[in-house]
Amino acid sequence: MPNNNPFFSRSNLLLGEEVMKRLDELKVIIFGVGGVGSWCAEGLVRSGISDLTIVDSDRVCVTNVNRQLMATSRTIGMVKVKALRDRLLEINPSADITPVQAIYSEETSDQFDLDSFDVVVDAIDSLKDKVALILHATNSTAKFYSSMGAALKLDPTKIRVDEFWKVKGCPLARALRQRFKKLKRYPAKKFKCVYSDELLDNRGAATSCGTEKCLCPKTEKGPGDPSLVNHEWCSSKARINGSLMHITAIFGLTLSGLIIKDVELMKPQ
Repeated sequence: MPNNNPFFSRSNLLLGEEVMKRLDELKVIIFGVGGVGSWCAEGLVRSGISDLTIVDSDRVCVTNVNRQLMATSRTIGMVKVKALRDRLLEINPSADITPVQAIYSEETSDQFDLDSFDVVVDAIDSLKDKVALILHATNSTAKFYSSMGAALKLDPTKIRVDEFWKVKGCPLARALRQRFKKLKRYPAKKFKCVYSDELLDNRGAATSCGTEKCLCPKTEKGPGDPSLVNHEWCSSKARINGSLMHITAIFGLTLSGLIIKDVELMKPQ
């Protein structure tokens, strides 16, 4: 039990044994463990969550090092979910961390039984896949939380939380709402989002990482593998935007904080 584990003594001191017990029993799945999802995972595991499934199709790229928790010079080239699992098990070796290297999409949604989880976290970038996950998750019994766009942000004081339909000033939230209206399909229940209404422009030129460690399938050098074209987003994005660790981490840690707060507010059964 986490309340008997000295790793969580400070958490237990603040939250109490009953809340720590509920955290330990919670089953959480995070879709997307990049700049936002990786920090959400760390926030949860450091707080006592011990049953966590992490889903992402990518490998660690050199361009991830500026903002993703598990991305270091040592982990470049590793499968992201496996690199993150290793990191999380260093924090709590007894945690049950399940890495799933896969893309969540409408076509793959049947692979994920979201009703078997207590909490679903959306930290994926693809608009089409995000729409599919929101529709799926809000029709499940799980509590659902979502991250809006964290790129092109600099000011941490502009990060806030609102119910999805109340989010203002976020292009991703606007695009999602437009897509729902076009499909005439809508989220089945309300859910909280982390977002920022700040929108900056890229100031530098967009380039590939340009190293021998490049993982892009389209690269002419390095271990690029064309068979991974659907498992690497960089080469398929219409536009790549700049992002910074202090913003993506706050997004991710805010998601983890929302989950912990909601568990704390739960009444004992």
